[in-house]
Amino acid sequence: SPPPTLLLRRPEKNTSTLLNMSAIWAKYNALLEAQPLLTKALTSLTGFSVGDILAQCFIEGKDKPYDPMRTIRMGSFGFLLHGTTGHYFYGFLDSKLPGTKPVTVATKVAIDQTIWNPIFGCMFFGYLNLVEGKTWDDYTTKIKTDLKTAVMGSWAVWVPAHTINFAFVPPSQRLLYINTIQIGYNIFLSFLGNKDPEAAKKLEEKEL
Repeated sequence: SPPPTLLLRRPEKNTSTLLNMSAIWAKYNALLEAQPLLTKALTSLTGFSVGDILAQCFIEGKDKPYDPMRTIRMGSFGFLLHGTTGHYFYGFLDSKLPGTKPVTVATKVAIDQTIWNPIFGCMFFGYLNLVEGKTWDDYTTKIKTDLKTAVMGSWAVWVPAHTINFAFVPPSQRLLYINTIQIGYNIFLSFLGNKDPEAAKKLEEKEL
């Protein structure tokens, strides 16, 4: 059994960790107050980067080498578009539909998933198409092939997630909450965004 001195030190270590976490949380909230747009953009950069790293390292085939440029593309989308547009969209939604009544929450979820979700999908695939130097035809093929999958896949995750979001999460913390869940969802989104639609089409034709 460990010496008594070690047993006595453990609570101090736990307290120190909790204090450090509290300090980080306080710093994050201070940054949200001072620089809300930049802080949310950086939060999204982190969420999309981590999601892509997890997708490449643990979900996709091990024979495929890790592509750092792909993570940069995903992270830059989070920073430039997801964090910024999310800041304005959810701010607009909260200003027009304040409160947490069930009908208000349900309306916000419906707007988010039927209007914002497809717009976000087009924006996501369009950004990747642009930074990868692909053509308009590549973009339209991607939309036809994968937008429906992205939107319907989103419903399974974001309908319950946003119900909690709009009912219980303070407006200033929405992007942090979304990005926490988004890390897991981004694994799916990263895989889908970097899937070759032509290769998938050929595989389907082969199976038929």
